[in-house]
Amino acid sequence: MELTWKGLKEREFWEEKDILLPNYDAEKLAEYTVQDPRWVHFGIGNIFRLFIGGIADQLISDGALDRGIICAETFDKDIVDKIYKPHDNLSLSVFLKNDGSREYRVIGSLSEAVKACPEDSRDWERMKNIFRSPGLQMISFTITEKGYALTDVQGRLLPIVEKDLLKGPNEARSAMAIVTGLLFERFQSGGFPITLVSMDNCSQNGEKLRNAVLTVAKEWRKNQFVSDGFIDYISDEDKVSFPWTMIDKITPRPRQDIAEELKFMGIDDMGILVTGGNTYIAPYANGEEPQYLVIEDRFPGGRPPLEKAGVFMVDRDTVNKSERMKVTVCLNPIHTAVCTYGCMLNYELFADAIQDPELNLLARRVGEKEGMDVVPDPGILSPEKFLQEVLEVRFPNPYLGDTTQRIAVDISQMVGIRFGEVIKAYVEKYGSAKQLIGIPLAIAGWLRYLLAVDDEGNAFELAPDPMASELQVMLSTIQFGHPESFTGQLTPILSNEHLFGSNLYNAGIGGRIEEMFRRQLTGPGAVRQTLKEYLA
Repeated sequence: MELTWKGLKEREFWEEKDILLPNYDAEKLAEYTVQDPRWVHFGIGNIFRLFIGGIADQLISDGALDRGIICAETFDKDIVDKIYKPHDNLSLSVFLKNDGSREYRVIGSLSEAVKACPEDSRDWERMKNIFRSPGLQMISFTITEKGYALTDVQGRLLPIVEKDLLKGPNEARSAMAIVTGLLFERFQSGGFPITLVSMDNCSQNGEKLRNAVLTVAKEWRKNQFVSDGFIDYISDEDKVSFPWTMIDKITPRPRQDIAEELKFMGIDDMGILVTGGNTYIAPYANGEEPQYLVIEDRFPGGRPPLEKAGVFMVDRDTVNKSERMKVTVCLNPIHTAVCTYGCMLNYELFADAIQDPELNLLARRVGEKEGMDVVPDPGILSPEKFLQEVLEVRFPNPYLGDTTQRIAVDISQMVGIRFGEVIKAYVEKYGSAKQLIGIPLAIAGWLRYLLAVDDEGNAFELAPDPMASELQVMLSTIQFGHPESFTGQLTPILSNEHLFGSNLYNAGIGGRIEEMFRRQLTGPGAVRQTLKEYLA
């Protein structure tokens, strides 16, 4: 049996396996969606299929939505060719419950998959046609924080972006240039309203997306690729809006045992693929049950009734508080603090790392003690209850299979967001962040992790991180077992306001981080001992 439109017609097979099927005709839905698209999504990996695709699937199943999603990929073209097309864009969601049981559901809401880049001329023309459609309402994104970046850690234009600014819309290669080029098509076709919704884990994500698009457009205007009218169009949030959001759902890489179980059930071609972009993906996506999505309700061209699928539709201030609660206090800082130490202490699974005595103390210090002192209360969610669920239900779930390495992916782009806001809040509230212990330990752990040497002195491979090589050059003269080799190499990192949002020496914790880092260099067991000393 195959996961295809044809395969789904054998409903008895799927029902015998307790796999839930769409109560609608996914093939007919796709035809209708292609003819009159309303929703496009960029970044079509695991969290999109499990969460966003699931939202659309629920709305369609309940009769609240009559079109699927156009799935667009700017980065990892293998996903389109090797995951979507062979399965008629169907996806299998696997929810991993705390009691060890699993729920399987086929998602039929992903109606078309397109490679969104000019080098694929047929798909590029298709994308332009989609953006010309007057009825198109919503463009959403899960491209990770690095997808919005135009500059490196030093504030210099990334080479691919620099080329895009010089060559214009028809030769765009970076995600933000591609999106801006497609908006230019929409402007030229009538300037219809549209909403661009970032669903990535970064503070004020809508603002980051808007700033990136405007930066590209204004550079193109200087180079005479676009008109002043286009700048006016994307600057007018009554025409082109960029709502802020908060999203939360833990979606690890596909688990091998699930692939094997599906094969045992008799479902073909369920293997895990590692793409050219180093994405681990399969025809199924696995993750936890809890999920949260909060969106600023600003949609000038209309929107799907997302609230009917459990999405909180609120004002910008509520989104900002919800996002800060999660990203800077209750979840992501704990992920970041624990995963690097987990790697150095040789924990493969995050569920095991969070139950380590010292790492659990670190998690609670960062969240319960330091973060809760300055956490914003969004009103729609209780920070205390949210954090309790994270620490006692979600993170310790042994069946989730999430790894410390997976969480450490792109970590150097995350630390500033994860910890910078709380540091600034302490400086604002107390005049200094000197009383912080857990957050400096977390930052020191990230820097020690970048040496790629575990707590026993053995080398290990870092998780993919585009900033790692640049940072490792800055740390290259530091040697494990030789604390005297540390002679101030952290200064340009900890003083980098572009990275943390403030100079950590001025905040009162730069020196403390240096001392924590130095102690972790002394020899085998030094990482563990440093944690014990500071968390005592």
